[in-house]
Amino acid sequence: MKPLDVLLAGRVPYRAALAWQRALAEERIAGRRGDLLLLLEHDPVVTLGRTSDSGNLLQPEGIDVVEVERGGDVTYHGPGQLVGYPILDLSGYRQDLHWYLRTLEDALIVALARLDIAAGREPGRTGVWTSGRKIASIGVHVKRWVTWHGFALNVTTDLAAFDRIVPCGIPGVVMTSIEREGGRGTGDESLWMRTVDAVIAGFEEAFQVSAQRAPAEAIPA
Repeated sequence: MKPLDVLLAGRVPYRAALAWQRALAEERIAGRRGDLLLLLEHDPVVTLGRTSDSGNLLQPEGIDVVEVERGGDVTYHGPGQLVGYPILDLSGYRQDLHWYLRTLEDALIVALARLDIAAGREPGRTGVWTSGRKIASIGVHVKRWVTWHGFALNVTTDLAAFDRIVPCGIPGVVMTSIEREGGRGTGDESLWMRTVDAVIAGFEEAFQVSAQRAPAEAIPA
Protein backbone atom coordinates (compact mmCIF):
# COMPACT_ATOMS: atom_id res chain seq x y z
CA MET A 1 0.00 0.00 0.00
CA LYS A 2 1.21 3.49 -0.83
CA PRO A 3 2.24 5.71 2.12
CA LEU A 4 0.25 8.86 2.85
CA ASP A 5 1.45 11.50 5.30
CA VAL A 6 -1.42 13.22 7.15
CA LEU A 7 -0.81 16.68 8.63
CA LEU A 8 -3.31 17.89 11.24
CA ALA A 9 -2.70 21.61 10.96
CA GLY A 10 -5.46 23.08 13.16
CA ARG A 11 -6.94 26.50 12.32
CA VAL A 12 -5.11 28.08 9.37
CA PRO A 13 -6.14 31.31 7.57
CA TYR A 14 -7.36 30.45 4.08
CA ARG A 15 -4.85 32.51 2.12
CA ALA A 16 -1.94 31.08 4.12
CA ALA A 17 -3.22 27.54 3.55
CA LEU A 18 -3.61 28.25 -0.17
CA ALA A 19 0.01 29.39 -0.49
CA TRP A 20 1.14 26.39 1.56
CA GLN A 21 -0.66 23.80 -0.55
CA ARG A 22 0.53 25.42 -3.79
CA ALA A 23 4.12 25.16 -2.53
CA LEU A 24 3.60 21.56 -1.43
CA ALA A 25 2.11 20.69 -4.82
CA GLU A 26 5.15 22.10 -6.59
CA GLU A 27 7.39 20.03 -4.32
CA ARG A 28 5.32 16.94 -5.15
CA ILE A 29 5.58 17.68 -8.88
CA ALA A 30 9.35 17.98 -8.50
CA GLY A 31 9.49 14.66 -6.63
CA ARG A 32 10.88 16.22 -3.46
CA ARG A 33 8.13 14.78 -1.22
CA GLY A 34 5.58 12.01 -1.19
CA ASP A 35 1.80 12.10 -1.15
CA LEU A 36 0.17 13.89 1.75
CA LEU A 37 -3.20 14.99 3.10
CA LEU A 38 -3.62 18.30 4.92
CA LEU A 39 -6.52 18.36 7.39
CA LEU A 40 -7.39 21.75 8.82
CA GLU A 41 -10.02 24.35 9.56
CA HIS A 42 -10.45 27.93 8.30
CA ASP A 43 -11.71 31.23 9.59
CA PRO A 44 -14.86 32.33 7.68
CA VAL A 45 -14.16 32.77 3.95
CA VAL A 46 -15.95 32.40 0.64
CA THR A 47 -14.03 30.96 -2.30
CA LEU A 48 -14.90 31.24 -5.98
CA GLY A 49 -13.86 28.44 -8.30
CA ARG A 50 -13.01 28.71 -11.99
CA THR A 51 -16.62 28.27 -13.12
CA SER A 52 -18.23 30.50 -10.48
CA ASP A 53 -21.23 32.64 -11.29
CA SER A 54 -20.93 35.95 -9.44
CA GLY A 55 -24.68 35.90 -8.90
CA ASN A 56 -24.24 32.96 -6.52
CA LEU A 57 -22.45 35.18 -3.99
CA LEU A 58 -25.46 36.73 -2.27
CA GLN A 59 -23.86 38.54 0.67
CA PRO A 60 -20.19 39.47 0.08
CA GLU A 61 -20.14 42.08 2.83
CA GLY A 62 -18.11 41.35 5.96
CA ILE A 63 -16.31 38.23 4.77
CA ASP A 64 -13.10 37.55 2.85
CA VAL A 65 -13.74 36.45 -0.75
CA VAL A 66 -10.96 34.62 -2.64
CA GLU A 67 -10.86 33.58 -6.30
CA VAL A 68 -9.03 30.27 -6.74
CA GLU A 69 -8.04 27.83 -9.47
CA ARG A 70 -10.14 24.87 -8.31
CA GLY A 71 -13.11 23.64 -10.25
CA GLY A 72 -16.65 24.28 -9.12
CA ASP A 73 -18.65 27.31 -8.08
CA VAL A 74 -18.90 29.25 -4.81
CA THR A 75 -18.11 27.60 -1.45
CA TYR A 76 -18.10 28.72 2.17
CA HIS A 77 -15.43 27.63 4.67
CA GLY A 78 -15.57 28.34 8.38
CA PRO A 79 -15.14 27.04 11.91
CA GLY A 80 -16.46 23.56 12.55
CA GLN A 81 -15.78 22.45 8.98
CA LEU A 82 -13.08 19.85 8.33
CA VAL A 83 -11.21 20.84 5.17
CA GLY A 84 -8.96 18.34 3.42
CA TYR A 85 -6.32 19.12 0.83
CA PRO A 86 -4.88 15.94 -0.72
CA ILE A 87 -1.55 16.54 -2.48
CA LEU A 88 -1.39 13.36 -4.55
CA ASP A 89 0.48 12.34 -7.67
CA LEU A 90 -2.24 10.58 -9.64
CA SER A 91 0.35 8.90 -11.86
CA GLY A 92 0.73 6.50 -8.93
CA TYR A 93 -3.03 5.83 -8.89
CA ARG A 94 -5.02 6.54 -12.07
CA GLN A 95 -4.53 9.48 -14.40
CA ASP A 96 -8.25 10.09 -14.52
CA LEU A 97 -9.85 13.17 -12.95
CA HIS A 98 -13.32 11.61 -12.83
CA TRP A 99 -11.90 8.59 -11.00
CA TYR A 100 -10.22 10.93 -8.52
CA LEU A 101 -13.42 12.87 -7.81
CA ARG A 102 -15.43 9.67 -7.33
CA THR A 103 -12.72 8.23 -5.06
CA LEU A 104 -12.72 11.39 -2.92
CA GLU A 105 -16.47 10.93 -2.58
CA ASP A 106 -15.94 7.26 -1.69
CA ALA A 107 -13.49 8.23 1.07
CA LEU A 108 -16.01 10.60 2.63
CA ILE A 109 -18.90 8.15 2.26
CA VAL A 110 -16.84 5.52 4.10
CA ALA A 111 -15.92 8.09 6.77
CA LEU A 112 -19.54 9.05 7.34
CA ALA A 113 -20.58 5.41 7.58
CA ARG A 114 -18.10 5.06 10.44
CA LEU A 115 -19.99 7.90 12.12
CA ASP A 116 -23.32 6.10 11.55
CA ILE A 117 -24.44 8.50 8.84
CA ALA A 118 -25.65 6.93 5.59
CA ALA A 119 -24.36 9.09 2.74
CA GLY A 120 -23.99 8.83 -1.00
CA ARG A 121 -23.99 10.71 -4.29
CA GLU A 122 -26.57 12.74 -6.17
CA PRO A 123 -26.64 11.91 -9.92
CA GLY A 124 -24.77 14.47 -11.99
CA ARG A 125 -23.47 16.40 -8.97
CA THR A 126 -20.06 16.33 -7.29
CA GLY A 127 -20.00 16.05 -3.50
CA VAL A 128 -21.54 13.91 -0.78
CA TRP A 129 -25.17 13.93 0.33
CA THR A 130 -27.33 12.40 3.02
CA SER A 131 -31.13 12.19 2.75
CA GLY A 132 -31.11 14.82 0.00
CA ARG A 133 -28.99 17.28 2.00
CA LYS A 134 -25.40 18.18 1.09
CA ILE A 135 -22.85 17.43 3.79
CA ALA A 136 -19.55 17.71 1.89
CA SER A 137 -18.38 19.83 -1.05
CA ILE A 138 -15.51 18.96 -3.39
CA GLY A 139 -13.48 21.14 -5.73
CA VAL A 140 -10.04 20.22 -7.05
CA HIS A 141 -7.19 21.36 -9.23
CA VAL A 142 -4.64 19.16 -11.00
CA LYS A 143 -1.31 20.13 -12.52
CA ARG A 144 0.89 17.50 -14.18
CA TRP A 145 -1.36 14.94 -12.44
CA VAL A 146 -0.62 16.34 -8.97
CA THR A 147 -3.73 17.41 -7.05
CA TRP A 148 -4.51 20.20 -4.65
CA HIS A 149 -7.60 21.88 -3.21
CA GLY A 150 -10.01 19.14 -2.09
CA PHE A 151 -13.06 18.78 0.15
CA ALA A 152 -14.99 20.55 2.90
CA LEU A 153 -16.94 18.33 5.33
CA ASN A 154 -19.39 20.06 7.66
CA VAL A 155 -18.88 18.75 11.20
CA THR A 156 -20.26 21.39 13.58
CA THR A 157 -20.43 24.21 11.03
CA ASP A 158 -22.87 27.09 11.56
CA LEU A 159 -25.14 26.26 8.63
CA ALA A 160 -26.66 29.76 8.63
CA ALA A 161 -23.37 30.95 7.09
CA PHE A 162 -24.36 29.24 3.83
CA ASP A 163 -27.14 31.84 3.47
CA ARG A 164 -24.43 34.12 2.06
CA ILE A 165 -24.16 31.99 -1.09
CA VAL A 166 -25.94 29.61 -3.42
CA PRO A 167 -23.79 26.64 -2.31
CA CYS A 168 -21.90 25.17 -5.26
CA GLY A 169 -24.29 27.07 -7.53
CA ILE A 170 -27.17 24.66 -6.84
CA PRO A 171 -30.43 26.59 -6.27
CA GLY A 172 -32.48 25.25 -3.39
CA VAL A 173 -29.73 23.02 -2.00
CA VAL A 174 -30.00 22.30 1.72
CA MET A 175 -26.70 22.08 3.56
CA THR A 176 -26.27 19.88 6.61
CA SER A 177 -23.57 18.77 9.03
CA ILE A 178 -22.49 15.69 10.92
CA GLU A 179 -23.79 17.29 14.11
CA ARG A 180 -27.16 18.09 12.50
CA GLU A 181 -27.44 14.49 11.30
CA GLY A 182 -26.95 13.16 14.82
CA GLY A 183 -23.19 12.67 14.98
CA ARG A 184 -21.77 12.73 18.50
CA GLY A 185 -18.46 12.29 20.27
CA THR A 186 -17.81 9.11 22.23
CA GLY A 187 -16.18 8.90 25.66
CA ASP A 188 -13.21 11.25 25.76
CA GLU A 189 -13.13 11.69 21.96
CA SER A 190 -14.81 14.79 20.53
CA LEU A 191 -16.96 14.69 17.41
CA TRP A 192 -14.19 16.61 15.63
CA MET A 193 -11.53 14.00 16.41
CA ARG A 194 -13.94 11.13 15.65
CA THR A 195 -14.44 12.76 12.24
CA VAL A 196 -10.71 13.20 11.65
CA ASP A 197 -10.12 9.53 12.48
CA ALA A 198 -12.99 8.46 10.22
CA VAL A 199 -11.74 10.55 7.28
CA ILE A 200 -8.23 9.12 7.57
CA ALA A 201 -9.70 5.61 7.63
CA GLY A 202 -11.87 6.49 4.64
CA PHE A 203 -8.81 7.61 2.66
CA GLU A 204 -6.99 4.42 3.54
CA GLU A 205 -9.87 2.30 2.25
CA ALA A 206 -10.79 4.30 -0.85
CA PHE A 207 -7.27 5.10 -2.08
CA GLN A 208 -5.62 1.93 -0.75
CA VAL A 209 -2.97 3.86 1.18
CA SER A 210 -1.32 3.49 4.55
CA ALA A 211 -1.71 6.77 6.43
CA GLN A 212 0.69 8.03 9.03
CA ARG A 213 0.28 11.25 10.96
CA ALA A 214 3.18 13.62 10.40
CA PRO A 215 4.89 15.24 13.39
CA ALA A 216 3.90 18.77 14.40
CA GLU A 217 7.24 20.16 13.24
CA ALA A 218 6.20 19.36 9.66
CA ILE A 219 3.61 22.15 9.89
CA PRO A 220 4.95 25.62 9.06
CA ALA A 221 4.54 28.35 11.68
